[in-house]
Order: sequence, then C-alpha cells, then structure tokens
Amino acid sequence: MDKVYTLGEFTLEFAAGGKALLGDINGDGMMEAVFVKGDTGRDFRYVPHQVVSAAAYRLDGSILWTCGDDSAPAGEFDADFPAQIADIDGDGKLEFVCVMQNALHVFDGATGTIKCRAALPSPEAHDCLIICNLTGRTFRGDLVLKDRYEHLWACSLESDGTLKTLWTHTGNVGHFPLAVDINGDGFDEVMAGYDLLDHTGRILWSCKNLDEHADCLWAGDVFGDGKLELCVGGSDTCLYDACGNELWRYTGSVESQHVALGHYIPGKAGMQISGLDRIERGDGYVGSRHSGDHTPGGRDGIFFLAADGTELWKENRTTPGWLTIVETFCNWNGRQQDYILAYRRGGGLMPGLYDADCKRIAEFPTEGYVVHGDLFGRGMDDVIVYTGTKAVVYGAAPYDIPERIKMIETASSSEKPTPLVQPRRLTMSTLYPGCIAE
Repeated sequence: MDKVYTLGEFTLEFAAGGKALLGDINGDGMMEAVFVKGDTGRDFRYVPHQVVSAAAYRLDGSILWTCGDDSAPAGEFDADFPAQIADIDGDGKLEFVCVMQNALHVFDGATGTIKCRAALPSPEAHDCLIICNLTGRTFRGDLVLKDRYEHLWACSLESDGTLKTLWTHTGNVGHFPLAVDINGDGFDEVMAGYDLLDHTGRILWSCKNLDEHADCLWAGDVFGDGKLELCVGGSDTCLYDACGNELWRYTGSVESQHVALGHYIPGKAGMQISGLDRIERGDGYVGSRHSGDHTPGGRDGIFFLAADGTELWKENRTTPGWLTIVETFCNWNGRQQDYILAYRRGGGLMPGLYDADCKRIAEFPTEGYVVHGDLFGRGMDDVIVYTGTKAVVYGAAPYDIPERIKMIETASSSEKPTPLVQPRRLTMSTLYPGCIAE
C-alpha cells in the first residue's frame, strides 16, 4: 500500500460532533474546514434536520469564527444537514449557506458575519441544499430545497437577500437531487429522484420500473463521446442518456445505496462505475455519527461495472458492516487517477482507497467520516478523517501546516496567495454522494 503521512490533528471544541465541509473560505490559498452541528430530538426519518451551530477551523485547529448555539447535543448523521460552502451571490468569494432557526442564513465565509437571512418557502423545506443555476446567471445563485421525500422548492436568492420561489414539484424526490446542465442550454436541469425536471420545473422524462427512491445520482461522460449520461442508484443501478433512454440496467445488487463514476482504469476510454450494495441491513440503526457503531447482522459490498454496465467484480466481504459510503477520489499522490474511497465500513475496516481491481492502495488509520480536496493547492488531494471530537489530516506526501499558515500571516500584500477555486463537488456535500464526474 501507499505510505500515508499524518499532516496534522486537532480537537473539535465548537460544533463537536458536526459534519465537515471544505473550502478556501478566507481566500488565503488553503482550505479550511467548517464543522456543522445538526439538531436532535425528533424523528429524522420524517422531519428534516436544521443546523444549530457551526465553526470554521484552520487546519492547525485554530478557529476563525463560530455561529449558532453550541449548547445543544449534536444530531446523528441519519440524514443530511442543510449546509454548503459556495459563492452563492457571485461576488467571487465563498459563503457558508445553511438553514438554522427556521430560516436560510448566508454567512461571509471569511468572517462569519451574516450577509442575509431569508424566510423558507415552507416550514420543512430544509432537508438539504442544492446550489444551482436555474435562471441563467453567470453564477450559481439559485437553490433547490426539499422536505424528506415528497416536495421540492426551486428558489432564487435575490439581490435584496430574499428567497423567491420559482416553482415547486411533488413526487418521489429521493435523498439529494442532482442539478446539472445535461443538454447544454445554459440552465441546470434537476434530477429529482426518478424525474428529470427542466429549469422551469417541467418534467422532461422519468425513470421506469424502479422501486423505493433514488439513493444516489451522478452525471458523467461515461462512454467518452462528449455526451453526458445520468447514472441512477435505486432499486437497480441504471444509466440514461440526456433524453431519458435507458442504456443499461444492473440488477446484480440487492440495494444500490451509492454509485460513483470515475476513470478508475488508466488508459481505458470512458468511465467505470463503482457502487455499494447494501446486501443485508442490520437489526437497527445505531450511532451513525460514529462509523464503528453498526448493529449486528448487516453486510454490504462494493461492486464495479464497466461503461456498458457489465459487472467486472463484486467484493466478497467477510467482516460485518452495512453502512459504508462510497465515492470517487481523484488525484491521490498527484497521479490524476481515480480511486474508490470507502469509509464508515465497520467491522474493523478503516477508511481507505481501492483501485480498479479491489486492491486497497491506501488506508487512513482513524475510524470516522471523510472529506477530501486539494487542501493546500499543491496539485494533489489530501484527506481529513474526523470523529465527534477530533480531525486528522492525511496526505500522500509530507506537508508543514503550521509553517504554511505562518507564511500566509507574514506575507506582504504583494505576496498573498491566490484563493483556491471551489470545486463543484465541494458545493454538493451530502451523505448520499453524487456529482458531475469529469
């Protein structure tokens, strides 16, 4: 396996037990982590979370700012928290956007000061936030909000800080709708569960013969022909073209909980599809914030498909665990190659990276949730693994975080680093990872 370097570790003091978001929120040329604590005390199978507090941490553990009331206990990771980091007002700087105290809040990313507070279109319109472009602006200043499983609201954040409802949709909207300009018309379309909606909310087409709900959604040029396809993980895993034609259907999974598109095989044209089959559910749902808290009896396994949907392999897992999260990890060690990131595995399996042969090529020796990105602008993705009390930074090569922060703080105005560009993936944080694969 590749050598993994520990680059730093810090204790979570404010918003401990929260979910991590990444972004260069103060424009200093390295990313910060915003930890977001969700609420508790209700049945979140039916009622969506809100944010109760958040804290922006530099990667040495120093806190830039905090917001909210941190006295309440942390909510479990049993559903998404409505929070993202993105430039939602087009000023060229990142904002922290979340729903707390029954309203949408937009905070200045650098200082944590509130820029606007807007009323929600409905009391339960806060299961997750999808930042998108439904109005044809030069930036993504629109939002899709939803309740747990039935209703969706498309909104525009206006220049006066109010939310304007553009349209609504009722249907089987799944977990985390995907906003992508699938047809190149300059507007995002919205894959809301099994329905593709245009930017006005009109249904363009719907998936056929799929049960339950959409657990995960991806878009990518799967065949390498310059055209985007949509991959839907639900009762089966299906691939559709932009017009809704079903190109293939993989039925070899019990429950396709996650899919992830990537260039996993070097030199191979097109993409491959990794996924997570929830083969057998456990006897309950316990302690989802801590990835080792699996109830007995559950089992899952990674599967791997060719561009045409052919199964290339399926993991024969012998350890217990049924809550694995799988997503695409690009550019470990600067190789410009995609790997399969798997975490929350349980059964003693640490978070790690797998190659196209199901070989584990890197292991991160902390049990916890994972966020990743080019943290320092050095042309490779690094990793943060976090628990309810701490965060550990890992990389494929050494890096001196305190020295970098010292250089930033002592640099003259002419030496200030260029802010890091926020990848689209990091504006789409969710427990049900989906993105536009490149």
